[in-house]
Amino acid sequence: MYQWTEEQEMVRGAVRQFIDKEIRPRIEEFEHGDTPPYDVLRKLFKDFGMDVSARDRFAKQMEFERAVEAAVAAGETPPEKPKRDGDGGASSLTLIPIIELCKVCPGMVTAMGVSMGLTSAAISSKGTIAQKERWVPDLLSMAKVGAWAITEPGSGSDAFGSMKSTARKDGDEYVLNGSKTFITNGPYAETIVFVCKLDEGNAPADRKILSFVIESGTPGLEQSKPLRKMGMHSSPTGELFVDDVRVGIDQLIGETEDVASGGREGAKATFMQERSGVAAMALGIIEECLTLSVQYAKDRVQFGEPIGNFQLIQDKLARMEVARLNVENLVFRTIEMSAAGHSMTLAEASAMKLYSARAATEVALEAVQIFGGNGYMSEFRVEQLARDSKVLQIYAGTDEIQITHIAKDLLRR
Repeated sequence: MYQWTEEQEMVRGAVRQFIDKEIRPRIEEFEHGDTPPYDVLRKLFKDFGMDVSARDRFAKQMEFERAVEAAVAAGETPPEKPKRDGDGGASSLTLIPIIELCKVCPGMVTAMGVSMGLTSAAISSKGTIAQKERWVPDLLSMAKVGAWAITEPGSGSDAFGSMKSTARKDGDEYVLNGSKTFITNGPYAETIVFVCKLDEGNAPADRKILSFVIESGTPGLEQSKPLRKMGMHSSPTGELFVDDVRVGIDQLIGETEDVASGGREGAKATFMQERSGVAAMALGIIEECLTLSVQYAKDRVQFGEPIGNFQLIQDKLARMEVARLNVENLVFRTIEMSAAGHSMTLAEASAMKLYSARAATEVALEAVQIFGGNGYMSEFRVEQLARDSKVLQIYAGTDEIQITHIAKDLLRR
């Protein structure tokens, strides 16, 4: 794949029309008015039928899983999952809205991705059928807002080693305690995946990692107001405080303390999914910065001529185009792999995330430089994109963590 197909271009055009109508006129409201993005995201899902199709796909998957469960219980040979060579390029229909949204309001993609992507995936990958049917459809369709809570005030890159949140068994229930910070959708989440350690009186380093689902309104759960931050203002971020929250085993993902059912491996899989989506976000930011910079270089006159005539400006624009091509090719590779039924390794996802995040940040800052003093003003959109791009190098694993994953994989070969 070296360019978008005609069908994909049609989808992209439709998404752009929606954004131009529903989001661009309200960008100040989302950026500086503390307006949550969820209503407009739900409208996007409804207008494009994404909510219905998500529920339909989920229903078919559950039908198959129930058939397998029934066959196993009866001692019969379970049905084989229908073989598919890949998704036929369907992943592009997910990535295109991400790219286009990131040109205007990257924070919305973060809010949407964590809710329908990370939170639902954490439950879908290791949960029981009953748990999936209880929580996942509403998350996939954006009917409910989800949050994946792993980061703590004293942790970060060492998410597991520094984790202090605990679960303690008490009869038929678990008692959860701890706090989480930098949680996307935290202030408004209705379904929260809470990652913590099982306290059995043993040393913290030896404790199992478990994941529980907590619903908003549960006694002992406190959700903070949105935190003020550098960028991604349209993505509400907050803190969670869990004080003696009681949950049943039906809220323990997988309904077992067996670490194979979730824990570290489940969290790592969630991280990998998050990292692979960063390239699409980066591409949107890069494309918008390049478009704005090229137009500004044509219009802005200094020393009697457009600044685009100056070689130093041309050098910046050329480097932006190189970055755009490279990141676009990474996105195309993702689509092709998915179409062929292949998935990335953790190292590959880390490499893609590392390069794309750095490229987006560098391009956005160069866009500010091209705009000069105007680029530092919020009136010009490159200011917002520069702020928004920086977090791509921090969340879903910092640049430094991506480097260690890539290097360790190379050294194991």
